[in-house]
Amino acid sequence: MTPENDVLFLFDVDNTLIDNDQVENDLRRHLESEFGAQSRDRYFAIFEELRSELGYADYLGALQRYRLEEICDPRLLTMSSFLVDYPFAGRVYPGALEAVKHVSQWGTPVILSDGDVVFQPRKVQRSGLWEAVGGRVLIYIHKERMLAHVERLYPARHYVMVDDKLRILKAMKDVWGDRLTTIFPRQGHYALDPENLAAWPPADIAIERIGDLVNYDLAQFRYDSPGRMGDQMGGGNEKSGGGP
Repeated sequence: MTPENDVLFLFDVDNTLIDNDQVENDLRRHLESEFGAQSRDRYFAIFEELRSELGYADYLGALQRYRLEEICDPRLLTMSSFLVDYPFAGRVYPGALEAVKHVSQWGTPVILSDGDVVFQPRKVQRSGLWEAVGGRVLIYIHKERMLAHVERLYPARHYVMVDDKLRILKAMKDVWGDRLTTIFPRQGHYALDPENLAAWPPADIAIERIGDLVNYDLAQFRYDSPGRMGDQMGGGNEKSGGGP
């Protein structure tokens, strides 16, 4: 547990700081090249089944389950190497590290992600994000349900959450209310899906890409008084645009 912060900046990982869509595309190409299109499709069918069961993406868990169907195929060992040794640093979004550094002048940056206990930490480490936030990394199952634990570890007067999923931002807003400023980077397939955009209310701030965060100053992240953010940012992401 850390001393109370005035403001704490929370960052999602997949499609917020890392281009996870591209990581998945690379995996699809690798599977097709090494195992064929049928095996690729079967792996990702298992992957989606497991995501529905667990509530997060479990690449290694899907591989374990896929192995039960292809237990005599020694090539599966190379597939695990592809995942574990993937060069995630090359998939960090342009400007992501600068954005983390930019907000660090005002508050503590923390990774807040969903995922398993092996592959997701590996991704954060190999990407350089672990070092960028000084080792302050939280990985949960359904992170939006773990806010009380987040508060115990990192108490703060105000929180800022950067996430590409409006559903997550809405769930966190329901808990923290005006103590939370939500930031929505329009990156990745979730953020660009019209159904998702229509299903959930807008974030406090919307930006086109994570690197745009360097164009904002502290006042735009803070609710110093009731309604202040609405006055500054137009009350929602339709008006806030990609910069101040």
